[in-house]
Amino acid sequence: MVALSRRDFGKAAGLTAGLTAAPALLAGCSSGPSKSAQAVAAARSWRVSGKALAGLGSFDSTLKSFMQERNVTCGQLAVVRKGKLVLSRGYTYSDDSGLTTQPTSLFRIASLTKPVTATAVLRLVQDGKLKLTDRAATLLGLSTTADPRLKDVTVLRLLQHLGGWDRDITPDPMYRLDAKIAQTLGVSLPVSQANIMKYVSAQKLDHAPGTQYAYSNYGFQLLGRIIEKVTGKKYEDYVQQVVLGPRGITRMRQGRSLTKTTGEVPYYSTYSGATVFDNSGKTVPYPYGGFNLENMDSHGGWLATAMDLTRFAGIYDGGTSVLSSASIKQAFAKPETGINDDGWYYGCGWDVRPVTGGLNTWHTGGLPGTFTLMVRRYDGLTWAALFDQRQEGDAPSDGALDSALHKAANAVKTWPTGDLTSTYF
Repeated sequence: MVALSRRDFGKAAGLTAGLTAAPALLAGCSSGPSKSAQAVAAARSWRVSGKALAGLGSFDSTLKSFMQERNVTCGQLAVVRKGKLVLSRGYTYSDDSGLTTQPTSLFRIASLTKPVTATAVLRLVQDGKLKLTDRAATLLGLSTTADPRLKDVTVLRLLQHLGGWDRDITPDPMYRLDAKIAQTLGVSLPVSQANIMKYVSAQKLDHAPGTQYAYSNYGFQLLGRIIEKVTGKKYEDYVQQVVLGPRGITRMRQGRSLTKTTGEVPYYSTYSGATVFDNSGKTVPYPYGGFNLENMDSHGGWLATAMDLTRFAGIYDGGTSVLSSASIKQAFAKPETGINDDGWYYGCGWDVRPVTGGLNTWHTGGLPGTFTLMVRRYDGLTWAALFDQRQEGDAPSDGALDSALHKAANAVKTWPTGDLTSTYF
């Protein structure tokens, strides 16, 4: 199956949310499930945990169909309407009776990390500790000898993926270049974030900053380092203090490559490759050592529950202490370039589509063993869906979930008026 680009995916998948493709990651191929996997699938049973208010069965049936069609083991969904949590579910499709996904189970959220990082950056700007026009190279002491254009990479251009790094031209340094970076710099695996920055700064940019949209995990890695430089705190600590804490979100934490935290789901992938944590060349499952999740802290490293993410997204509904209305407006403002033919664009950490009645904003995420989606609809609906597996080989596309969840929402005839928030927060 040929992977769609983010632009093509946005055209094909979206209805009103205009879902864009998760980043294309890691080489590998799969011919589909093996016979043993098919046998396991035949023995699987379906289990649902958590709570949902009356009249929301369309969401349960949508998650069931999505997971069973793809043999996904663990899933999670939360739905908020006008600030009220109306559904928080864990879904399990497994032959292991000892495995039950709870609404409080933790998942890797991959690129849903980016709106979280963007929120922290916008808060620094709001507090007068950072300017959107500040230069990344100046803030971080990056060498501009290899390409003087690096001096033109501003905080705003990092937020909007306009920094000039293009993974369709040069391999993504956050995923596929660990061994090359180590060899070039003469260091041992695992490489550090500082190693990555030194390596990338010695290369030419793919585009002049501000001239072309190109999704960049590395750009958001730099934003994490800028947060640390400006605040004098660890990225994770600042985000928890300023972004998550005021919303009562206490479950979210940074993930680890080789170990799971309490309550974290297992991850499944047909891909394997050489470990990036030592020079042994040992083959490992990609979710457990094929990439360095610790280095991805500010672009793909958080663990969360679906309801944590819908709670976080409520910051952008206004009325919280985290971001002012002016900061929220900046988050969704049009960039200097990169507006797609059908109107959607990348703001500051969010994909944005103007629609009749307001804006739809969203983000997707993907890693081997992870697929995630978060949507804020113009009409006050927000949902987040998390899974411990993503599309590989000839399995059905994960992109179908976007339109399916919109249909599930549109199928609700009468929305319940209760609120489950106090049950979980």
